[in-house]
Amino acid sequence: MKDNLSDIEFNQNLVHQVIVAYQSNGRAFTKKTKNRSDVSGGGKKPWRQKGTGRARAGTSRGPLWRGGGVTFAHEPGGSIKKVNKKMYKKAMLCILAELKRTKRLKVIEPLKIKAPKTKEFLNLFKGEDLSKTLLIVEEVTENLIRSTSNLFYINVHTAKTVDPIALCNSHQVLIEKKAYEQLIERFTNA
Repeated sequence: MKDNLSDIEFNQNLVHQVIVAYQSNGRAFTKKTKNRSDVSGGGKKPWRQKGTGRARAGTSRGPLWRGGGVTFAHEPGGSIKKVNKKMYKKAMLCILAELKRTKRLKVIEPLKIKAPKTKEFLNLFKGEDLSKTLLIVEEVTENLIRSTSNLFYINVHTAKTVDPIALCNSHQVLIEKKAYEQLIERFTNA
């Protein structure tokens, strides 16, 4: 399968926009503090309007009072940043092209792991520096999961689950041949 990644220019603004949107949309937006209407109590006027010599007060749950609400309370919910499909696909192709250009993307043969052992996995990549490596496979097997679970510097994805953050945060990307073809097909089809 012929890919045209070498023809794609790196569009930094587009990639930045997609990454910011991806991170923003991954947030839970659950931050909340209570304002004066959310705080319980404060139904009765603390003291009468006139004659006490103190300032008039209608509630004991105002922001100036101890036990009162917060002045500009945080509300849950945030803005969802929308990214069009074409923009997302173009950004992913830009990232892949840049990884290939900088020789950080390596296409490898399919991994054959017979037993769920970390040592067996590391023997496949003897002599290679695997720090901050993203491994993209066609299919995630139980043996692969178990043999890489102790390796905190290995991140395993399939061609369907890979995201821009995982691609940008890795020092090198090792991708199986079939997975590479699936990835290129996924992002070149409009």
